[in-house]
Amino acid sequence: MLKLRIKYLINHKLFNRNVIFMKELKVSLSFEKTISDDVSVMVDALRASTTITVALDKYEKVIPVLTKEKAKEIAIQKNGVLAGERTGAKINGFELGNSPTAIQKYKTNLKTLVLTTSNGTRILNDMKSKVLIGAFINSQAVGRACLKLANSHADVVMAGVKGDFAIEDYLVCGDIIHSIEEEFKKNKTKFQSLHISEYGQTAVLGSRNYELVKKAIYNSRSSGRLRDLGYVEDIDFSLQRNISNNVGICENKEIRKLNI
Repeated sequence: MLKLRIKYLINHKLFNRNVIFMKELKVSLSFEKTISDDVSVMVDALRASTTITVALDKYEKVIPVLTKEKAKEIAIQKNGVLAGERTGAKINGFELGNSPTAIQKYKTNLKTLVLTTSNGTRILNDMKSKVLIGAFINSQAVGRACLKLANSHADVVMAGVKGDFAIEDYLVCGDIIHSIEEEFKKNKTKFQSLHISEYGQTAVLGSRNYELVKKAIYNSRSSGRLRDLGYVEDIDFSLQRNISNNVGICENKEIRKLNI
């Protein structure tokens, strides 16, 4: 009976067809490539997402670049600070590595950071939707941003490590999806319901015990590599939850702080 009533209203131009489809937000979890042309969240927990989020405290924009050579070229063109890593280690000749703590300590008057990383910038290059940058340190802020920016579908995307699953990205994605859910419950939004994919639901469940999450990430392959390179401080920093309200949005190949 309700369907017939809605059909009648649509046919007689008394009802906006789009209202029906705006009432539910689909939230999904993906690996490497987004399945949304609406809003996507790139998560490279150790460490590109955290580095970018921190960088937006002092830089007006972060330019993510695929190759070392292109990064050098753009840094000269844009008068920017050059930052990057390969297999976790700082690239020779660059001012900075992919390190949130080094970014915080580095003193400069320049307003552009040019960043190339093994995984995060590679994933960003293929995303065509509105793209946000998500990490543990800004999970709640990203949740709020998803609900404000999305029209129908927010896809949270794990960067992984060179095509392989990374547990740290999975768990941080779960925390971000949980933040979307919690923000939806607390605040009035344009959506009447959420539909979280079962893959996303499992990530949420996996992310709920913070002590177990920290243990899993400390014991991960990525953390082991960073410890070997002397970046323990970066691991500790990246595991802090909701210490930043910065949300980076990538548009026209540049990341700026989202103002909402």
